[in-house]
Amino acid sequence: MMQESAPAAHGFERRQGGSAPAGAGRIQQIWRNKLVLDYLDLAEMLAARYSARGREREDLRQVAYLALVKAAQCFDAGKGTSFPSYAAPTIAGELKKHLRDRCWVIRPPRRIQDLRVRMTRIVPALMQRMGRTPTEAELAVELEAGVGEIREAMTASTSMQPDSIDAAGSGTDDGTLSDRLVEPCRDLEGIEELIALNQAIKRLSPDDRELLYRRYFLEETQAALGTRFGVTQMQISRRLSRVLVQLQRSLTDQDDAAARTSEPKGRAPIAVAATGTRSAR
Repeated sequence: MMQESAPAAHGFERRQGGSAPAGAGRIQQIWRNKLVLDYLDLAEMLAARYSARGREREDLRQVAYLALVKAAQCFDAGKGTSFPSYAAPTIAGELKKHLRDRCWVIRPPRRIQDLRVRMTRIVPALMQRMGRTPTEAELAVELEAGVGEIREAMTASTSMQPDSIDAAGSGTDDGTLSDRLVEPCRDLEGIEELIALNQAIKRLSPDDRELLYRRYFLEETQAALGTRFGVTQMQISRRLSRVLVQLQRSLTDQDDAAARTSEPKGRAPIAVAATGTRSAR
C-alpha cells in the first residue's frame, strides 16, 4: 500500500547539506530501500497501464521496478516534492522507452510509431464527434498525413506480435491462417517433367533447338519456317516429327535410368506426342 516516507528520513535528508556525517550513506540507503518497497504498487500500476497484446506484463513490471529504484536514488526530499509525484513520470518515461525500443518484432519507422500514438488518442474523440468510426481519409486530414501512412500506422500494432499462421480463423469453418494461404501450385506438380524436358532439349543440335523454339514458342507456321530454312513445308513437317520422336526417346531413357536407381514414385512416364504437322497459317 502506498504511503509517504517517514518524516524523520525526510528531515535527515534535508539536514545533510553538502557533506554527509559518518554512517549517513547507510541510513540513506535504508531510506531509499524503504521508498522502493513502499511504492512497488505504483510501479505495478503503471506497468499494467501499458500492458496490452504483444507486450509481456512481467517484462514491463521489471522495467517499472528498475525505474522505481532509479527514482529513489535520485529523489531529493529537500526540494519539497512528494516521492510519488517524482517517481511516476520517471517510471512512465522508462516504460515508454522500453516499448519504443524493445517491443517490436518488426520495428516500423519512428514516424509511423509516433503517428500510431497520435491516432490512438484522436480516434475516440472523432468517434464521439461523428457518431461512427472515422475513415482512413478523414484520419489523414485530421492528422495531416497521407492515407498510406495511416494504413501503415493502423497495421503497426501487428508488428509487435505478428499473428501466427497456425492461429484459428474467426469463423468456425475458416481453419487456420496457413490453410487459407496455401494454394495448390499446379506448376510445381510437373517440375520434374520440365527439368527432364530441358535436359533432353539441350542434347539436340542448335538447328533443331531453333526449329522447336520458332515453331512452338514463336508459333511460326511451317510455311514460314520452310522459307527461313530454305526447305519445303513437307520437309519441315518431317523434321519436326523426327525431333519430337528423338525427344520422346531421350525422356523415356531418362525414366528407365531413374527406375533402375530408385524405387518408382508413381510418376506417369512423359510422352511427347509427335504431332507432326500443324495446319499452316
